[in-house]
Amino acid sequence: MNRPVLLALLATLSTGVPAVVLAQASKPAATARIDDAKPVLVTPDQWRAMAKDGQRYPMFAAEQKRVEREVRAAMAAGIKVPQPRDLGGGLTHEQHKGNYKALAGAGALYRLTGDAAYADFARDLLLEYAKLYPTLKDHPAGNSSVKGRLFWQALNDSVWLVYGAQGYDAIRDTLTPEQRRTIDDNVFRRMARFLSEENAPYFDRIHNHATWATAGVGMTGYVLRDPDLVERALNGTKKDGKAGFLRQVDELFSPDGYYAEGPYYQRYALAPFIIFARAIQQNEPVRGIFKRRDGVLLKAVDGVIQSSYAGKLFPINDAMPDKGLDTEEIVTGVAIAYAQTRDPGLLSIAKEQGRTLLSPDGLAIAQGVAGGGAKPFDFRSMELRDGPNGDLGNLVFLRRGGANGQALVMKNTQQGQGHGHFDRLNWLFYDNGQAVVRDYGAARFLNVEAKGGGGYLDENDSWAMQTVAHNTLVVGQKSQFGADWKVGEERPTTPLFFKAGEGLQIASARMDKAYDGVVLTRTLAMVEHPDLAYPVVIDLFRAQGGKATDYDLPLHFNGHIVTAFDAEHSVRERPVLGQDSGYQHLWVDAVAAPSDKTRSLTWLLGGRFYTYRFGASAPISALLVESGANDPNFNLRREPALIQRMLGQAQASFFSVLEPHGAYDPTAETVAGSTSRIRDIARKRGEGAEVIVLTLASGRKLALAVADDVSKTATHAVRIDGQAYEWTGPYARFDR
Repeated sequence: MNRPVLLALLATLSTGVPAVVLAQASKPAATARIDDAKPVLVTPDQWRAMAKDGQRYPMFAAEQKRVEREVRAAMAAGIKVPQPRDLGGGLTHEQHKGNYKALAGAGALYRLTGDAAYADFARDLLLEYAKLYPTLKDHPAGNSSVKGRLFWQALNDSVWLVYGAQGYDAIRDTLTPEQRRTIDDNVFRRMARFLSEENAPYFDRIHNHATWATAGVGMTGYVLRDPDLVERALNGTKKDGKAGFLRQVDELFSPDGYYAEGPYYQRYALAPFIIFARAIQQNEPVRGIFKRRDGVLLKAVDGVIQSSYAGKLFPINDAMPDKGLDTEEIVTGVAIAYAQTRDPGLLSIAKEQGRTLLSPDGLAIAQGVAGGGAKPFDFRSMELRDGPNGDLGNLVFLRRGGANGQALVMKNTQQGQGHGHFDRLNWLFYDNGQAVVRDYGAARFLNVEAKGGGGYLDENDSWAMQTVAHNTLVVGQKSQFGADWKVGEERPTTPLFFKAGEGLQIASARMDKAYDGVVLTRTLAMVEHPDLAYPVVIDLFRAQGGKATDYDLPLHFNGHIVTAFDAEHSVRERPVLGQDSGYQHLWVDAVAAPSDKTRSLTWLLGGRFYTYRFGASAPISALLVESGANDPNFNLRREPALIQRMLGQAQASFFSVLEPHGAYDPTAETVAGSTSRIRDIARKRGEGAEVIVLTLASGRKLALAVADDVSKTATHAVRIDGQAYEWTGPYARFDR
């Protein structure tokens, strides 16, 4: 879009200000009219509507009180704009972080209350930044590839600009022309220039850091009536569309709204995507930003909510396991998405979050909740395709029993860039509100300065990213792709099939380039049966290699062991399992000698029992291990795992079933159903297929057949103990 057209759009679609006035933005502020400074991110009419109606709705009123407490505390502490010196979590880092929050809050409160004290505080804070910012060079403690000015990494400077621009927009028309010119030039233009012109390669990346940068620069462009900044943000520093915000929308999300780096970073990146998109919609609705790619940004909000259980995000890739739907970014995403869609399911999420925004979107949420419009969010079985074209793998959710029932997650995605872990064909399982089969996530203490400055710890590389730290097969005691994420980025996973049917939900995927000469195929199913209290998970993991090698299949379980297989325990000493690839961080507690018999392990978690029965196509040993070895700084959590080990085989099949059962009530001192209702599990290999047979305590049998050929028309037949199992297609269930 050329400059005159954009000027006209900015004028007529956003502010109602004549285009000639908008064009004056490039002139000194002393000659600009007051209309040049009226809010554009939220219009004066929208602010007046919120001021008039907001207190009628409890969620909006409560949010206003919360922000008032925070801003009043900042005002009482006085203006503090220190010389930057600290990493994340340090005093100066936290002060500048608190300042952008206070700035955004003060701007909103001024508009909602009319109290000039809020505008004066924001003005004085920005004038202090106008003195400091021109003097800054690279952050003295910066250890990022792109150092910030106010913060140790440029990412945080971008976040400051996103929120600072919102606060400034709300109070800009209260300033004198000279004050506006000073703040415009010495804070916002300088920050925008630093992020875009001075760090063009960083700004033009297809990455969440660049998303924050483009959002900050673009919103600054709207506030300052500078179409050049807007165009730079939307289409990259060369303005050719090969970079910038719009390209990021096109490249970083799949058609289903899955974000390349996984749910944790989707949560973080959601904020700049959705905040800037709202600013674009407010100022240039003709762009149809929320309709772009069939509404992919709104799908992204749905997708990140789907990627959660009991309010916590699935810890895929570099993720903190305690991050959930109540984070600032998802509160923002829910409010803005609801304003666009009026989806009543989002109101139920907002109720659980317990807060909203001081914005027109937040008011819409508060009105919807107060009006009783909330309906339960539709947590459903689904696959989220990965990659811009949806052809780079998928993330699968198999669910049963509602929000806190059973949820099986199968990770068949692409690498996830530098934050990706070496865990293709990994799985997680949730039940009864608990993470039963879990993932470590990232080794990091976010913003805890004493722990590596709040950044990722060395153990993130040596443990958390390594394959043995996940619930997937390790070949030759080495991690997938030689632990090189750039190699992994070039080698996607291949989904084979996904079906969420009644009584049987199933997914399968293949990875043929994680290890040289070895093809890995995993099929996971959640199966219901009238003789079983809850759905069970059946797992079949096949490895097809050209030469003999060693295989380890970990299961990182959560709970207190009740009964275990016979094993030799490490009583006098606690040996370490290996020397590298994550094995150096595992203590060995018990080892069962190789056997071709199936084994079981039962543990107790959250008042429910879980029995895991497992076996393999060749003798395996079973190891009970715990993380935390070779960790002198106590950076790792101590978590148990079971490892099935098969040595010296080219071909391998691992099969298992995880059964939830029973109840334990420590208050009433009652126990029920503590014994598994599955008597045995067996596997039979036939011509081009395998059949897993569960023998139930009732004497009935439940079988799952899985074919090598996944075509829908191929026919298969396997005989077991004189019984024929015949079917068409990649899989079948049998009840006998």
